Amino acid sequence: MKNPGKSVFLLFAILNLPLKAQKFEKLYQYVHPLIGTEKMGHTYPGATAPFGAIQLSPETDTISYELNGKYNGEVYKYCAGYRYEDKTIVGFSSTHFSGTGHSDLGDFLIMPTVGKLQLNPGTASQPEKGYRSRFSHQNEKSEAGYYQVKLDDHHILAELTATSRVGVHRYTFPKSDQSHIILDLMAGIYNYDGKNVWTYARVENDNTITGYRQTNGWARTRTVYFAMKFSKPFKSYGQKNYDGTQVYKGFWRKFDQTQNFPEIAGKNLKMYFDFDTDENEAIEIKLAISPVSQTNALENLEKETGNLSFNEIKAKAQEDWNKELKKIIIKGSETEKVNFYTAMYHTFINPTVYMDVNGKYKGLDQNVHQAENFTNYTTFSLWDTYRALHPFFNIIQPKRNNDMVKSMMAHYNQFSMKMLPIWSHYANDNWCMSGYHSVSVVADAIIKGNYDGDPKEALKACVETANKRNYEGIGQYIDLGFIPAEKSGTSVSNTLEYAYDDWAIAQLAKYLGETEIYNQFIKRSENWKNNFDKSIGFMRPRLADGSFKKDFDVLSTHGQGFIEGNSWNYSFFVPQNPGELITLMGGKKKFASKLDELFTMHLSDEFFADTEDITREGIIGGYVHGNEPAHHVAYLYNWAGQPWKTQSQIRHILEMQYKATPDGLGGNDDAGQMSAWYILSSLGFYPVAPGSEDYSIGSPAIDQAILNLENGKTFEIEAINQSPQNVYVQKVLLNGKEIKNFILKHSEIMNGGKLTFYMGNKPNK
Repeated sequence: MKNPGKSVFLLFAILNLPLKAQKFEKLYQYVHPLIGTEKMGHTYPGATAPFGAIQLSPETDTISYELNGKYNGEVYKYCAGYRYEDKTIVGFSSTHFSGTGHSDLGDFLIMPTVGKLQLNPGTASQPEKGYRSRFSHQNEKSEAGYYQVKLDDHHILAELTATSRVGVHRYTFPKSDQSHIILDLMAGIYNYDGKNVWTYARVENDNTITGYRQTNGWARTRTVYFAMKFSKPFKSYGQKNYDGTQVYKGFWRKFDQTQNFPEIAGKNLKMYFDFDTDENEAIEIKLAISPVSQTNALENLEKETGNLSFNEIKAKAQEDWNKELKKIIIKGSETEKVNFYTAMYHTFINPTVYMDVNGKYKGLDQNVHQAENFTNYTTFSLWDTYRALHPFFNIIQPKRNNDMVKSMMAHYNQFSMKMLPIWSHYANDNWCMSGYHSVSVVADAIIKGNYDGDPKEALKACVETANKRNYEGIGQYIDLGFIPAEKSGTSVSNTLEYAYDDWAIAQLAKYLGETEIYNQFIKRSENWKNNFDKSIGFMRPRLADGSFKKDFDVLSTHGQGFIEGNSWNYSFFVPQNPGELITLMGGKKKFASKLDELFTMHLSDEFFADTEDITREGIIGGYVHGNEPAHHVAYLYNWAGQPWKTQSQIRHILEMQYKATPDGLGGNDDAGQMSAWYILSSLGFYPVAPGSEDYSIGSPAIDQAILNLENGKTFEIEAINQSPQNVYVQKVLLNGKEIKNFILKHSEIMNGGKLTFYMGNKPNK
C-alpha cells in the first residue's frame, strides 16, 4: 500500500522549495490541459509541443456545421473538437485550434477498433453502431505533451504524444484477429458537405502511407500533406469512397480500389488497416504533416522522430514544455501553480509553426517559400491576441515574437492585396473579426526592441494595411471619421478599433522619426470621439448624415453597431487615451462611478438572447471578461484616481474567471489571450495600450515570481503579505525606489531587478 503521508510531505516540500531550486522542478506536472474543455473554454486536452504544428487530440462528436440548410448552433460547442461533457470518443485528429470561437481543421482522424469493421462513426447515443467508443474521465489522463484514455467499447488503451510536426499514437490492443486502425479522411471540425475539395492517399509499403487533403473552410484554400508509419506491418487494408454516383466515372473503374489497392483519390474517403494482435500488444503510429509536400512530410517524420520510441518522444515533449515553463518560476499553492502553469501552457500553443524542418512553407500566394533566418508561424487570432498575448511574448518570448512579426511581414509581401494579417492560418487570411490589429503587434515589437527586420518596411506595411479603403469601411472611416451605421452592422466597434490601431501606427512612426505619418495617424486616432454621444455618455452608431441612430439600446449586443459586445463595454474602449475619455464622461469621479456600475449591474436573460460566446460564467456585473474588448477596463480606475478599485476588481476577476477545473475558464481562451491576461495580471501589471512601453500596475496574486529573461537577466516580483484578503497595494518599489504613478515600463523589466509590492486588506487612499 502506498504511503499517503509521504506524498503529502513531498508535495509540501516541493511547494516550499526556494525559487532557484524550483528551476529544476518538473513544472509540467502543474499543467492540466483539461482546464477549459468544459462549457465555453474551447481548449483541447490532447498532445502538442510548444507552438507545435501538430495538435493531436480526441474528437468527441461529429456535429455538422449545417442543419436543414442553415447554421447549426450546436457546432459552436465543438470548436476544439472535444467537449468534457461528452461520453464518447470518435477518434484522434492531428490539427486543432485552442480556445477559438470559430473553427476548422480536425484533419486525419485515426481510430483503433476491434471486431467487425465499421466505417460509420455511429452516434453518441448508440456508439456500438459505429467505430466510436464510450470512455470515462476516470480512465483519462491529460498532461503537457501527453494524453491517455481507455476506449471502453474496444478495450483499447489510447495514448498520444507529439513533436512539433509529428503526432505519435500508441494503441494497446486485446488479443484479436480483427484489430483495425481507421483513417477517416472525411472527418473534420466545422464540417459540411463540400468542405473536402480533394483527398489523395498512397500506400508506399506495408507500414507507410502518404497523401494530402485539400479543404475549403474557414481557410478558403488549405492543403495539408501527411506521411504516416505504423510500427507493425498491416496484414491487409482497404478504403471506401463516399462521393456518391456521378456521370463520368473515368477508367480507374477497371480496378477494384476498395481492397489492397495502393493509390486512391476522391473527395470523401475512409481507409482501414487490419492487424492480428496479441493481448496487450501496442501498435504505434507516427503521422507527420507538411504545408508543402508528401516528401517533406516524410522528412519531417524522419528528422523529428526517426527510430525514437513513444516513451522517448513523450519524455522529449515534456522536457521541451518544462524548458518553456521555467521562463517564469512562481511561489504559491498547488492550485495557484496549476492555474498559472496551465495558463502558460495555453499561451505557448499558438501561434503555431508553419514550415517544414527544411524551412519551406506555403505562402499566401500558394507558392512554396524558404524561410531565411526565421521560423514561419501561422494561427494569428489577432483581434484577441494583440491585447495581452503578444505583449506577454515581448517579455518572455521575444525571439519567437520577432519571428511572428517576420511571419506577418512575409504574409504582407506574398499577399496580392498587400495587407498584414487579420486572422490567418495555413497560407490563408480568414478575415475574421474587426480592426487591423497586426499593426499593434508590429508596432509593439519594434518599440520594445524585439524586431530585427527593417522597421521602416514594417511601418510601410502598417500604413498600407490601414489605408485599404475597400476593406470593411476603411474608406468611409478615413473620409468621415466614422463608419456609417447604414454601411456596417459593427460600425462603432470598427471605428473604435481602427482608432486604436491608428494610434499604434502613430507611435511607431514617432519612434522612427516619420513625422508626417505620425501627424496623419495621431489625428486619425481621435476618430473614436465621433461615436461618443455626450448626451447619454456612451458610444453610439452614427448615420451617414452625422446624426446618431435613434433606436439604440446600450445593453443589447445585437444590431447596435458592436461586434461581440455592447455599448457598456465598448464605451470604455479608448485604451490609447483614457484621460480624454474620462474628461468626456464628466471627470474622474463620474468615470469611476460608471465603472462601478459596470461591475455591479445585473443583466437580464434577454441580454444573452443574441450571444453565442457570452454566457453568465464569463460576466461580472455587466463586465464581459469571457470576451476580449473590455480586458483592459478594470485597469482604468488607475486613470480615474482610484487605483484600489483596479486592485480589488483584478483580484475578483482572477478568482471568478479562472479555476483549476474543466469548466475553469469563463469564456473562449481565444488562442491564449484569456490565459495571457491571467498571467500578467497575476504578476501585477498589464499592457492597457500595446504600442507603448507602459504597463499599468494592478494587484499581484502570487507571492513571488522570477522571470528568466532571454537576455540573461532576471526580473523578480515579490508580493509581501499577499493573500485573498490582502489585495490592496500599500506601496510598490522598483529596485527599492517607490513607484507612485502605477506605471511600470517595459525597459525596466528587461533591465532586470526587483519589483516589490507591499499588500494589505484596506485600500491605500
